[in-house]
Amino acid sequence: MSAVGETAGERLRAGEFIPLVALHFSLVALAIDGMLPALPELGHDLGVTRPNDVQYVIVSLFFGLGLGQVLFGPLSDRIGRKPAIYAGLAVFMAGCVVSVVAPTFEAMIAGRVLQGVGVAAPRIVMVALVRDQYGGRPMARIMSFAMAVFILVPAVAPALGLLVLRTVGWRSIFIGFFVIAAIAFVWLLLRQPETLPAARRRPFSLRTIARAVREVLGIRAAVGYTIATGFAFSPFVAYLSSAPQMFEQGYGVRDLFVAWFAILALVIGAASIVNGRLVMRYGMRRLSAIAATAIALVSTAAWLGLFSVDGLFPFWLFMAYFLFVFMCVGLLVGNLNALAMEPLGHIAGVGAAVVASLATLIAVPLGGIVGQSFDGTLYAQVGAFAVFGAGMLVAIWWAGGSPRRRGRP
Repeated sequence: MSAVGETAGERLRAGEFIPLVALHFSLVALAIDGMLPALPELGHDLGVTRPNDVQYVIVSLFFGLGLGQVLFGPLSDRIGRKPAIYAGLAVFMAGCVVSVVAPTFEAMIAGRVLQGVGVAAPRIVMVALVRDQYGGRPMARIMSFAMAVFILVPAVAPALGLLVLRTVGWRSIFIGFFVIAAIAFVWLLLRQPETLPAARRRPFSLRTIARAVREVLGIRAAVGYTIATGFAFSPFVAYLSSAPQMFEQGYGVRDLFVAWFAILALVIGAASIVNGRLVMRYGMRRLSAIAATAIALVSTAAWLGLFSVDGLFPFWLFMAYFLFVFMCVGLLVGNLNALAMEPLGHIAGVGAAVVASLATLIAVPLGGIVGQSFDGTLYAQVGAFAVFGAGMLVAIWWAGGSPRRRGRP
């Protein structure tokens, strides 16, 4: 049943709704991947002396994202989905302005945290907006197709960032972020009806939020699948923050970095499209368990194999391994998020906030540790996929309970 019909008429057709959701989701990927080619120049211009420290330009945005999700999810339950997204986009654009004029690396990091806080609103509230209108496997299908469109951004963002970098400099990349956020703002304003009617809105108070958080944390499925999501993203955060160094220092392919990065990003999108079809037949839990098992087993074998090649595979094998792992990640993303949100329809806003915040707070420190461990080899990165793949599998098993309790998802 659609909540939109109770407030502002019929909901958008899927052909427009999915791209709208994907655009708002993509602001996170754009703000991350669009900066990757610029990290060396940014670090040089702002006086960064330790190469691994430029990773904080990426990690700090994730940190702000985790903080913002706590705020905007409950806020959207109080004031509505659209006003909360408007507020977040405004904060994001303010962070872009700070980064454009940042005179020091510390000021740059402050601007990136602000961007992360702001971009949390379109990222997290859009999940609640989808949940207002869809549930179960139809929600997983919408999320998978939206993620497939969204994944095109990581495929092209580094190339766009490189183009801007070489023509007008890295500071102008943030101007591009500002413009795209403004487009998302206007599209949402003009086309998307509000999905949370006034009768279903909840008071915005610390007591109410704490009560809702306790409710979410008391639901085994929500907690388990959220932990699994955090484990899924931990090695991915490490990969994103260290990818330029990995390609350049490990394989000397800096000039072709954007092309190889795009290929790896596109395989996640392809897997998400496939998942959108498979999930209706096989279910979210089964596909997630298969993908997590594959990541753990293949990564364990790959980590052991690294000892025979001094920590670096031949480039073709490096690409083959990451293509396989990212294919599995594409099967996990939409499913784990939908599984965590499935029992939270009555508190979708704060539920989405808790799910995303907890997953981010798991992924950022763990992924940051792995990224900071980069030493020119693949030991840390591949080992992280092995360990966290096993952790995902345990969390999925725990969240699902015994076979007798498992339902249709």
